Amino acid sequence: MIAIAHIRNDFKTKFGVPRQSGLAASAVSVIVFEPAYRNVEALRGLEEFSHLWLLWDFSEAHHNEGEWSPTVRPPRLGGNKRMGVWATRSPFRPNPIGLSSVRIERIELSTSEGPVIYVSGADLMNGTPIFDIKPYLPFTDSHPDAVGGFATKTTLHQQPLEVILPDTCSKRFTPQQLTTLREVLSQDPRPHYQHDENRVYVMEYADCEVRFKVSDGKLEVLE
Repeated sequence: MIAIAHIRNDFKTKFGVPRQSGLAASAVSVIVFEPAYRNVEALRGLEEFSHLWLLWDFSEAHHNEGEWSPTVRPPRLGGNKRMGVWATRSPFRPNPIGLSSVRIERIELSTSEGPVIYVSGADLMNGTPIFDIKPYLPFTDSHPDAVGGFATKTTLHQQPLEVILPDTCSKRFTPQQLTTLREVLSQDPRPHYQHDENRVYVMEYADCEVRFKVSDGKLEVLE
């Protein structure tokens, strides 16, 4: 398959990217099409929809062809318990394809890079290749009675952390970026198996390094 577009946002590395689409609803990304697909006709009718499905490439998790494991260690289970790969959304799978549901914020048809789509709630790292875009259909894609398996029984749904930001943050980030940063940090971006309260973690966000510590249910940004 070939990439039709790439995502553009403030998440420059894997660490800190929302773990699932929609968890950081304020995070805005831009879908920028490859030159061969910068055709406004391809977006005709898209303005009638509110959400999209994105099919994309786990480009930072590629492996040698033919190599795969039937079980993986989901980070939210502590990284030490194995589950079947089909029961997880781990990037380490035979075909490293991701699936995300995002909200359309707006569509701009005439830019220097052709038509672009602004979306919110994406869980993709900056530069991630996108294979396909499909409209989200609420009458078939929404299942209110669905069961979430072990994912709903883990700390994925833990109480959000209290986030303490220094005053300098308001000088380095826009109000929208600050909202997204607070939203991402409140969900505790650390690997679940790391609980060292003295450790300083570094997350790259919006061309800055955000250094923080976590203790007693509070996440404090140090600088």
